[in-house]
Amino acid sequence: MDELKDWIGRQETLHDTITAAPVRGLNATLDHPAIEAAPGTPLPPLWHWLYFLPQHRQSEIGEDGHARRGGFLPPVPLPRRMWAGSQFEFRSPLRVGDEVERTSTIADVTAKDGRTGRLVFVKVRHEVRRNGSADPAIVEFHDIVYRDARKAGDVEPPPQPAERGAPWQREIVPDDVLLFRYSALTFNGHRIHYDRKYVTEVEGYPGLIVHGPLISTLLLDLLRRHAPGADVATFRFKAVRPTYDLHPFRVNGAPQPDGKTVRLWAQDHDGWLTMDATAELR
Repeated sequence: MDELKDWIGRQETLHDTITAAPVRGLNATLDHPAIEAAPGTPLPPLWHWLYFLPQHRQSEIGEDGHARRGGFLPPVPLPRRMWAGSQFEFRSPLRVGDEVERTSTIADVTAKDGRTGRLVFVKVRHEVRRNGSADPAIVEFHDIVYRDARKAGDVEPPPQPAERGAPWQREIVPDDVLLFRYSALTFNGHRIHYDRKYVTEVEGYPGLIVHGPLISTLLLDLLRRHAPGADVATFRFKAVRPTYDLHPFRVNGAPQPDGKTVRLWAQDHDGWLTMDATAELR
């Protein structure tokens, strides 16, 4: 897979406008009271994912609902693709009405052998600018992992127990409607989030998989609910274990003694850690 390293440094630039309808849609999906989202309304952290959406032609879509391999992302010859984590710098807010530009760069491609087979990690750097500014408003590193097909007898990593007694907690019911609405808002065609027959019979998972970006958005939404005036400067999250739609799960938060750090994490119904995250406040 050494030829995949030829993709390092490859770039693409997309343009969009921060319109109000997606903001209202995600606000409703997260179960907040209706908002107008008038011009100038700042986007909460991570809501930039509502823009620069993939718009591949239908004939370019692969069996899993993603675009066929190649193009901007390297053509990794492994069937399973997952969002492994991300790191963010929120330098200035995007606002409804902004004209925005995102420049994406393949920062790294690495391969290794894991306990369930070959793994390929792709790191993408995104820089989002608003209204022609030379300085990015958001810098994001997106970690993607590609894996071999699931096989009988695969040994998964041992689960990690989630920390107990979080001062901030919220239970989430990941029903089909929640997953469908988030897929629709982000124009995400990946079938693992809505096609139960595909995800269980082809990819071998027990149920629909809750989007990693949705869980991370719910973590920062928990922070907003408990600290409405908090100004998030940086955020990072790592997906630890898949979350399925078969049971409710919980998002948790714990402000740290320094007054600027908030630990955030998600856990499944068995109490296993599914996502680990940290937010730094200004």
